Amino acid sequence: MLLIHPPVAKPGEPPAGIAMLSGALAAHGIGHRVLDLSLEGLLFLLRQPQTRFDTWTNRAFRNRDAHIASLRNADLFRSMDRYRRAVLDLSRVLETVSRPSGGTVGLANYQHETLSPLRSSDLLQAAGQPERNPFYPHFSRRLTEILEREPAKRVGISLNYLSQALSAFAIIGFLKQRFPGVRIILGGGLVTSWLRSGDRSAMFSGLVDRMVAGPGERELLDWCGVSYRTDVKLLPDFGKLPMDDYLSPGRVLPYSESSGCWWNKCTFCPERAEGNPYQPVTPSRMADDIASLSASINPSLVHLLGNAVSPAHMRAVIANPMSAPWYGFARVTGELADEEFCHELRRSGCVMLKLGLESGDQAVLDALQKGMEIEMASRTLRALKKAGIAAFVYLLFGTPAEDRESALRTLDFTARHADAIDFLNLAIFNMPVLSPEAERLGTRSFYDGDLSLYTDFNHPKGWGRKEVRQFLDGTFKRHPAISPIINSEPPFFGSNHAPFFVLERR
Repeated sequence: MLLIHPPVAKPGEPPAGIAMLSGALAAHGIGHRVLDLSLEGLLFLLRQPQTRFDTWTNRAFRNRDAHIASLRNADLFRSMDRYRRAVLDLSRVLETVSRPSGGTVGLANYQHETLSPLRSSDLLQAAGQPERNPFYPHFSRRLTEILEREPAKRVGISLNYLSQALSAFAIIGFLKQRFPGVRIILGGGLVTSWLRSGDRSAMFSGLVDRMVAGPGERELLDWCGVSYRTDVKLLPDFGKLPMDDYLSPGRVLPYSESSGCWWNKCTFCPERAEGNPYQPVTPSRMADDIASLSASINPSLVHLLGNAVSPAHMRAVIANPMSAPWYGFARVTGELADEEFCHELRRSGCVMLKLGLESGDQAVLDALQKGMEIEMASRTLRALKKAGIAAFVYLLFGTPAEDRESALRTLDFTARHADAIDFLNLAIFNMPVLSPEAERLGTRSFYDGDLSLYTDFNHPKGWGRKEVRQFLDGTFKRHPAISPIINSEPPFFGSNHAPFFVLERR
């Protein structure tokens, strides 16, 4: 069995989904191999010869090895200017060497000039012409070497992001051409969204033998003809991944303490629209798992991957402090508004929390069914600040309940709490295709593709995407208290690298 993580995903940490599948196979005695072709492919492209010559490109190619090494060293994270130069130079190298293929590769993305991951016909075209993919020289050679030396009857591909889709299908197409007897199972977050938004299980028949929605351990074992054993403890297995090759200063341990969301009430939430249930690991099991994994991996950072770390899981971490700093998403709750609780979290190793505040207007929050009071959000930011936990705040503009006045209230809230906000992520609202409100508001496609998960809509208050963009670029981002926060976000890697900057400030 061969498990593949396709390009492109952020290369800062190992893929948790593949590691969990590897752990399940190992626990049931199934021999297998794991390939992070995203990390390998990016490093392959970064080592290609220079074909374009100008001042910036010359500097980028000259310093690429030093930049790669610096991203694996904590010293770089003491200076945003040096960090920015390193990642922008590496992005320049990737853009330059990938351009002849008709697309653009970045550290966190891959886009083609004409092919779209939102169109099934384009994915089929990518599969039919795999040699046009910029990663083809690497994955064709690598897969041939492995499968000729260690033949595998089955290949599993974990497809989580749109940035991986075209390359994933190019890999599938190559495998079907070169090794026609290989059977392919396709799963991951993006595949789950496809399947839960309509009956698409036969969409890629002839290429893909099986598509899986949701956690794939049981289905993968069933596909291998092995029954899932409830008496076997499953742990992610990172042993087959190149843990020291990722572009972060030290090993990062990603751990999924839950799938779905424990709140699961927010209007327009994709998890709710797709009917993804909340499935947590018990808090005590999580504490045991992370302790066990940390003993073998010795991470520099633990990344909790759930949509929101529940208060129960936080209490488990407080009772069983991690051996490494940790961060993750969290909802604003009474616990986080309590200063002593936040101090306990900090003592447990918490270095940063990502908070989906979405809006600074109470009426908008109520319409979104966020279950959060503005005053509680204010107390949470202050409590985290006093405890020494960084706040990475996510704001969402252009929801149906928002108008310009609401957005200005969000600006005011953000400016008043600027000293307690370390990083900001600003997003423009996309209406999920499956949202019950979509039909009521009147929708129109802004993505030309049968696999699009979002749709444009007629904003009831005239606060459309154009108006929102103008507000963000011309007003919000220019506010003197907010602009420095926006500029503090690490380019390309975002929240994945933000904790390292926090650690180096201490």
